[in-house]
Amino acid sequence: MKASRIAAVGALAASAVVVLSSPALAHVSVQPEGAAAKGDYATIGFKVPNERDNASTTKLEVNFPVEHPLSSVMPQPVQGWDIKVTKSKLDKPIEAHGRQITEAVTKVTWTAEGDGVEPGFFQKFPVSVGALPEDADEMVFKAIQTYSNDEVVRWIEVPQEGQEEPENPAPVLKLSEAEEGGHGHGSSGPEDEADKSAEQSDDTSASATTAAAEEPADSTDTTARVLGVVGIVVGAAGVAYGVLAGRRRSDA
Repeated sequence: MKASRIAAVGALAASAVVVLSSPALAHVSVQPEGAAAKGDYATIGFKVPNERDNASTTKLEVNFPVEHPLSSVMPQPVQGWDIKVTKSKLDKPIEAHGRQITEAVTKVTWTAEGDGVEPGFFQKFPVSVGALPEDADEMVFKAIQTYSNDEVVRWIEVPQEGQEEPENPAPVLKLSEAEEGGHGHGSSGPEDEADKSAEQSDDTSASATTAAAEEPADSTDTTARVLGVVGIVVGAAGVAYGVLAGRRRSDA
């Protein structure tokens, strides 16, 4: 009897822990696809779970850090969502790929065209970004989540090291160290892809030229070998014919 009561109390306690911890785990977050290396390009995804049982998430606003402006921000189309990219003038222009950037993306807004993220589901919103800052270990993206019942949740509290996670933490992207001699593991930017294509084209042309140069030599070697074999066969046939002819004369 006592054992069953203890088990029941333990089950209730475990359920209470799960219920109390669920909201803390169900916040808007950001994660890279692969790695997000300093100074590199990367594809990052904002994960939006629905915390409500009686409403859907119909809008997400993500504010990009102005202290680390990005020269390239390209959202991936998401079916059922309208995407708006907001740019703002920079107080201090930045250099990117040999040119000055005077404005940068400061906010991306996703608005549901239908039901949005319904209860019990989550949605990812991928964005290609770069170049990531080289003088920072993380980037904070403050987000605002709106529900179909007009409730608004602001995920804007910046987590502090050594302290408990705040009630509404802002999404934080951790940056990894760049590899020596160039880019890290993240996705390359448009210019890098163009350079790679050019290099591949040059390699292909060089291979074709080498093959063309080698082909005549191979062809000549093959012809010489064939002629050599034919000569040996003809020579052997001549010797055999001579021997047979000599025997016939002797018999005669």
